[in-house]
Amino acid sequence: MAYKKSSEFNPSHQLRSEIAVAAARLIAEDGADYASAKRKAAQQLLGNRRIDSDFIPNNSQIEEEVRSYNALFLAETQPVRLLHLRKIAIEVMSELSAFCPYLTGAVCNGTAGEHSDIHLQLFVDSPKDVEIYLLNKNVQFTVSDLESDNQTEKRHRHHTGNDPAEILHFAYKNESIHLALYESNALRGSIRPSRTHLSRSDRLDLVAARLLLEQQIGITTEQVRATLSKTNDTE
Repeated sequence: MAYKKSSEFNPSHQLRSEIAVAAARLIAEDGADYASAKRKAAQQLLGNRRIDSDFIPNNSQIEEEVRSYNALFLAETQPVRLLHLRKIAIEVMSELSAFCPYLTGAVCNGTAGEHSDIHLQLFVDSPKDVEIYLLNKNVQFTVSDLESDNQTEKRHRHHTGNDPAEILHFAYKNESIHLALYESNALRGSIRPSRTHLSRSDRLDLVAARLLLEQQIGITTEQVRATLSKTNDTE
């Protein structure tokens, strides 16, 4: 017997979608992290009532809504901002190449916006090695652990199966950089980054990040050419 799609209204699905859309706006416009965005979005829609976890969207659903929001409302500015952040990230990764840097977070998966920071994972024998390296480069940084307010690293730590020993924070070219430092052996058993779906990857090494940047530059160049061509056709 053929399957017949139900037309019945699903309140839990509807509410999850509404919360995801509201959370995506908070992330894209205000720079909220996923956890606080979900909490604030639910409060906006339901007030202070308790809500069952079944009604809360997962991060993947929210991420898709962020992509949709960027495409609908920030199509002219978000790609430019993303390109800038990726260039900065690759500069930092190149400087820290001895520490096996990986790009994560919104700059990696393509949802980065005006308020986004750059998040990297480094795999080292000792966190002190990175600290000494930065000190020798006259980089002023602060140190925190995973329990501090770093929701992005909490979202992406599943790739290593371990918590970082510590997280370093500093500014470079007016952008905030966060380095999550892991033990070297954490990399051996972690999920390797995909080279086939770069634009949707959650983590990229330096080679893959450079390839992704080249792809984005190529797409941007083609978009500019298409726009100029349409302009010339109308003149």
